[in-house]
Amino acid sequence: MKMRKVTAIAGLTGVLLATGVTPVSALADAPETGGLSTTAIDRYMRDYIERTHLPGALVAVTRGDQVVHAVGYGHTADGEAITKDTPMPLASVSKSFTALAVLRLADQGRISLDDPVRKHLPEFTMADPRAGKITVRELLQQTSGMSDQTFPELTLPAPDTLKDAVAMLRTAPLATEPGTRMIYHNPNYSLAARLVEEVAGVPFADHMAATVFGPLGMTSTRTVNTTVDLPGAGEGYIRAYGQVVKRSHPKWFVNGAYGVVSTADDMAKWLITQNGAGHVFPRETVKVAQSASGVGGSTYGMGWGTGKTAGGASKLQHTGWLLTHNSAQTLLPASGYGIAVVTNTGMISGDDAVILTDGLIDIIEGRPDAGTVPFTTTADPWLAGLTLLNLGLGLLGVHRARGWARRRAGRPTWRLVVRLVPYLLPIALFAGLADLIGFVMNRVGTLDQITYVWLALYIWAGTGALAAAAVVASRLVHTALARRAGTSPPFPVG
Repeated sequence: MKMRKVTAIAGLTGVLLATGVTPVSALADAPETGGLSTTAIDRYMRDYIERTHLPGALVAVTRGDQVVHAVGYGHTADGEAITKDTPMPLASVSKSFTALAVLRLADQGRISLDDPVRKHLPEFTMADPRAGKITVRELLQQTSGMSDQTFPELTLPAPDTLKDAVAMLRTAPLATEPGTRMIYHNPNYSLAARLVEEVAGVPFADHMAATVFGPLGMTSTRTVNTTVDLPGAGEGYIRAYGQVVKRSHPKWFVNGAYGVVSTADDMAKWLITQNGAGHVFPRETVKVAQSASGVGGSTYGMGWGTGKTAGGASKLQHTGWLLTHNSAQTLLPASGYGIAVVTNTGMISGDDAVILTDGLIDIIEGRPDAGTVPFTTTADPWLAGLTLLNLGLGLLGVHRARGWARRRAGRPTWRLVVRLVPYLLPIALFAGLADLIGFVMNRVGTLDQITYVWLALYIWAGTGALAAAAVVASRLVHTALARRAGTSPPFPVG
């Protein structure tokens, strides 16, 4: 599909940074002659916030070496207004920064991407001899063979340092042979960050500040170890029943994989570099990170994934999710646009960053606003109705339990048990809900995390289990009372 022609915004203000990166600006007064202008972005964001009640977001849009818009909307969980200078967590978008740090070490000849990780990090060991073959490249391309299924990191106590995070892998086996399959797994990037730390001889955060953030002029960007170190300790919002609910974030270890904190202004600088402008890092190095590995058909590169827009244009993208925030960074090589969005709503329950990005791409490609909202916005009312049905059927079942027991007083025990078995299904569903969601998402989590990911689903499944358990318990109690009263012989067998 032919891209809609867009006139570039001129008049970038400021002076050149000493590093050679063109400084960014919101360009609020730049001429707007069509396409993705500041007015178009603001209008779209206002409409989206009005229809979804999104609490807050930062947005950075660039084209070539110019900034179309770098801006904040709404407020943080602390009630502070979000501006282009407000720091927010980038979640897994952080992986592209870690990948660049590793690639720069390779450029300098300090490592080779095809070196075994253990060559530079002898402390790395796993409960699988094949781990000794894992290369640096395989970490970045997520083809190491490590998996949530064999090392469920989000269900384990969070470490405090990269060294401790690597040490936890000692008891983990591999899921597949290294280099044969792409499996998304955060510890790949924690391990990569620890490797950087060891090879560079300085803490990872310091190395990132000196070699990645600093040269780009990203003075408000940093990387942290745990969610406790995020702004507001990661507090944000989830969506439930059409409302946004403020939630704190449990302690997770995030450094290397999803620990970068940045601003709209800084992300504009990052997008400009990733789109080939600025000349701070070799273009070939940036392209290596953005190129799909192709391993097992993988479209994942090194902190970037390849794909297509709804209009058929090529795009590079990486998304990120915390329980209380979500993010997306996107490059459109054909038109030169870069888009970064971070919102303070959590994974699944509020995939606002991806929806907003797609909406901005629609504007670029000439499509009208589709009016998209997070799918839980439309799904939760149905779950609310089903939840009330669960409760109603549970109360009715408990109310009728005495009559049920009397009518079956003379029947053998095994027949009573068979009649009660179907009621165990809702209980089993609730008990296995985390595993079910984990299977769909190819991740392993906990029931408590489901209260963030999709609270309405958790409540529906929970009330179903509660209602079923109440009916079973009341029927058993009334059956026992009836038999004790002599209504039937005790425990008939035939």
